[in-house]
Amino acid sequence: MIHRLRIAAAAGLLAAAPACLRAAEIVTLANGFTMRCNHHAQVDGHVRIFLGSDESSYIELRPQEVVTIAPAPDVPAAEPIGPAPHSKADAHLTPADLHQMLSSAGHAHNVNVDLLASIVKAESAGNPHAVSRAGARGLMQLMPQTAADHGVHDSFQPSQNIRGGTAYIDELLTRYHNNLALALAAYNAGPAAVDKYHGIPPYRETRAYVARVIHEFNRRTRQHQTQQAQTTQPTTGR
Repeated sequence: MIHRLRIAAAAGLLAAAPACLRAAEIVTLANGFTMRCNHHAQVDGHVRIFLGSDESSYIELRPQEVVTIAPAPDVPAAEPIGPAPHSKADAHLTPADLHQMLSSAGHAHNVNVDLLASIVKAESAGNPHAVSRAGARGLMQLMPQTAADHGVHDSFQPSQNIRGGTAYIDELLTRYHNNLALALAAYNAGPAAVDKYHGIPPYRETRAYVARVIHEFNRRTRQHQTQQAQTTQPTTGR
């Protein structure tokens, strides 16, 4: 299958700390964006912006892309995603089950499966019972109206939720001419906000969300490319 997306992350977007902890630093970029991150380091001539304390997730920038890095003020605590009642039907969702559902929905809408997996990770961390403070539900955090618009009767049923969420991101990619950043911004903040600002809205949460999904999407893509290269390397005989 030929996927519609072959997109690299754009510099100038940041994943922010989602909980009630101090975000250690504010990074101001040459393009006018600001970032909230845990900490940074100089690595091989680049500025590495770490999104968490464990250093497993980061964005790497060229020095000329960074204007200043300063201590960040305390940020208000965000209300955590809470559990919702669940049924036996999805009580034992395995990674294999999730991958199969994402693959099926991705092929049906010609949307990259790694992109869908990245959205699920950012939205719910793979929890089919997640409920946000705004009322978004399930793996891809569908608002009730969005779910209804895309034929989802039970957002806590993983297969329904993924089908609806995939149809929605497909719709947004079409609307924004395969501009992934705009489609993700609209998925997070709504198309009206993207249209109002003629681009990614100046909302910290939305900018952080776009960066987080793109970062994870790129990581998964690189991982698969490495695996593919390793399996296609010619073997040499004695």
